[in-house]
Amino acid sequence: MALLYKADPTRGEIWKRVLADRAPDLEVRLWPEVGDPRDIRLLLAWEPPEDPIAAFPNLEMILSVSAGVDQFDFSRIPPEVPVVRMLDPNIVEGMVSYVAMAVLALHRDLPTYIDARAEGRWHQILNRPAAERRIGILGAGRLGSAVLAALAPFGFPLAVWARTPREMAGAEVFVGADGLDAFLARTDILVCLLPLTEETRGILGAATFSRLPEGASIVNVGRGGHLVTADLVAALDEGRLSAAILDVADAEPPPPDHPFWTHPRILLTPHIASHTRPETAVDAVLDAIRRHRAGETPIGLVSRDRGY
Repeated sequence: MALLYKADPTRGEIWKRVLADRAPDLEVRLWPEVGDPRDIRLLLAWEPPEDPIAAFPNLEMILSVSAGVDQFDFSRIPPEVPVVRMLDPNIVEGMVSYVAMAVLALHRDLPTYIDARAEGRWHQILNRPAAERRIGILGAGRLGSAVLAALAPFGFPLAVWARTPREMAGAEVFVGADGLDAFLARTDILVCLLPLTEETRGILGAATFSRLPEGASIVNVGRGGHLVTADLVAALDEGRLSAAILDVADAEPPPPDHPFWTHPRILLTPHIASHTRPETAVDAVLDAIRRHRAGETPIGLVSRDRGY
């Protein structure tokens, strides 16, 4: 049985070394050195080939190198070929530290101080207590739960918006379309941790911004497709929003004339909130392979209906 890795080539060498150490019976090939395509039973990829079954007729399972799978065209992947999202604990750890950094930066007015320094102004802002800064998390999955736990000790009032009812320790939970208005109305810093689906595409747009308190700010660590760029720029320019910290964009990197590069109220990072590390992700990959071979359901199996 051969596994083909198709993603960042530098990390591919690490994956090959780690898998050779942990699963010496598993043959690992690195794209584009496919060899006989009929040997490929497992595909570990960021983006599969356009027609993965035509490319690899004996393909049994696709494993994503990322927690998100919106880059996959499920219309080209037969239902009998399971797709498994990445459950690397390093993804959670990285996301938690990034979101905590971003929330605290917005809470302590860092974008304003960056502007003041650039202009040579000594500008002090009266600190606002954490108990008066309401944080709202879009997304109640594994990442959302971990972020809530990390933010809880600071004393922020915490809330989560979820598709379906659930209990979230230390946070108020708002559910579905009926709960979205109330969730947004009580949110001063909005954090997007949603998977990108047809339902969530463009959720960070004018309709959402208009329902947040004036002067609210946003953190987007989901996908670039969640955000409507023109709506964000307009909301910042009008003062409806005060700032945005973004780790993702529709085009990465954005083109040179993109407002993300120059807008004074936007802090942009180059999609570095979290990364999959082969050294920590290998356990999840090997567990998925073991379960597949045993006829069991892999943990992290993507629901085609939900899109994640």
